[in-house]
Order: sequence, then C-alpha cells, then structure tokens
Amino acid sequence: MLHNQTKSIREQDVEKKWFLFDAKDVVVGRLASEIAKILRGKHKPIYTPHVDCGDFVIVINAGQVHLTGNKLTQDFHRWHTGFPGGLKERSMGQLLDGKHPERVVENAVQRMMPKTKLGSRQFTKLRVYAGAEHPHEAQQATTIDFAAQNAKNTKRG
Repeated sequence: MLHNQTKSIREQDVEKKWFLFDAKDVVVGRLASEIAKILRGKHKPIYTPHVDCGDFVIVINAGQVHLTGNKLTQDFHRWHTGFPGGLKERSMGQLLDGKHPERVVENAVQRMMPKTKLGSRQFTKLRVYAGAEHPHEAQQATTIDFAAQNAKNTKRG
C-alpha cells in the first residue's frame, strides 16, 4: 500500500535568494508585512514552520517611508535603558528625522516576526538602509516593485 507523505524540508535543502525593496513613499505597515512574509519563507511552496526557509531582504530609502494618519506625531517607539526611570520614547516623526531613520522599518518588521529563537534568526536576514546606497551589489538581488503592486502601497496625493 502506497502512502503519499508530506515531505518536510531540511534547512540545507533551502535555496536562499536576495530581494531588494525601494521604500520611497511606501506605506510602512504594508511594506513590513510583505518583508516579514519573505523573511519567514511563507511565499514559497516548501514553507515549513520549524525551518528557516526564508530569503534575504534589502530595503533602501527607508528614511523616506510614509506613515498614514497621525502616526508621525501620535505613534511612539518606547524602550527602557535598564536603569531606574530609564523609560525612553520617541515619536515616529522624531525617529524618521533623527540619526537612524531605518529603525522605523526595522521595528515594524521585527514586531511582525515570531517572538522565538527561529524568528530572531530569520530577522537577521534583513538589511535596511536609510539612503539609496547599499553594499550588497554582489548578491544580485531581485528588485521587487512593491509600490506598483497595489495603489494602496504608496502615499496618496
């Protein structure tokens, strides 16, 4: 009697690719959910939940992303320094205008990833740059035109 068994992919059998996203004038949440899907490998037919089968992602122009509604002033990123009274917060507008504007995209993607060891390992395959330059030319990344996939992916007006 023959049984059709579901094959579970092994990590060494996964072929990892590189993808490039241009985040200029793109809505952050929509971009972050697509990036998280690729980092986890859910876009592949061989997706296995307990195996890192995701791909590498490069994001350029992260300092020029778009936040909908009043998120520039009303949405905050909070962290604690570990010292008494060390709760810090910055609005999303302050983060985008500050020294590391790429952290807005990094934080959005990280919060969409699983809070496990595997999720942390998958998150390390994300490279975010505030400008248009990146040092990963040798990887020959496939460019994904995320802005053209849906009219809602870009800012209006």
